[in-house]
Amino acid sequence: MTTLKVKEMSCNHCVERIGKALGAAGIKHSIDLERKTVTIDGDEGCVKTAIEELDDIGFTATAQ
Repeated sequence: MTTLKVKEMSCNHCVERIGKALGAAGIKHSIDLERKTVTIDGDEGCVKTAIEELDDIGFTATAQ
């Protein structure tokens, strides 16, 4: 599992957008709004895809 920091995530609407994008890409994940993190359950390819998906919807994700 890899944890990504998503500083721009600030509300439940952000959580919904992120969840929808990652779900559509078939990426298993969990989101923690309080910590502003997204945990990816997958290999390096999944993490790379998740970062790209988040970028596409306006979020910058960095691995912790």
